Amino acid sequence: MKLPQSLRDLLASAPACHLTRLNRDGSPQVTVNWYEADGDEIVSGHFRDHVKLKNVRRNPRVALSIAATTKNAIGLQEYAVIYGEAKVYEGGAFEVVRRLADLYLGPDSAFPSPSSPSGYTMRISVHRIAGIGPWATESD
Repeated sequence: MKLPQSLRDLLASAPACHLTRLNRDGSPQVTVNWYEADGDEIVSGHFRDHVKLKNVRRNPRVALSIAATTKNAIGLQEYAVIYGEAKVYEGGAFEVVRRLADLYLGPDSAFPSPSSPSGYTMRISVHRIAGIGPWATESD
């Protein structure tokens, strides 16, 4: 699915992003992380092979909730919910996290350390977008 510019702009605003995956027992697992748009995928970097990455490898279906700071015409808080499939790749975490640190922490941030491991990148292929805002293709 092609990512609308409004969703790219939302991701570029350093929003709170919550990724939901399923644990082995079927219970939900939610974590907060930084994300960016890369082409028509959503990408994050991870320095360690956390449970979240193991859960994605086992079951790639994910939902990413993104909070906006804007309100719609009737005063409701805008947000996006991305439904898609994620894939984990070895390497690339430093480059992704470095770019995102400029957004989330500021351009003078020294994060991450140049000695950080190459880690993992996760790429989400978007299947549908819901929520409240100009990016929503359907409502939840």
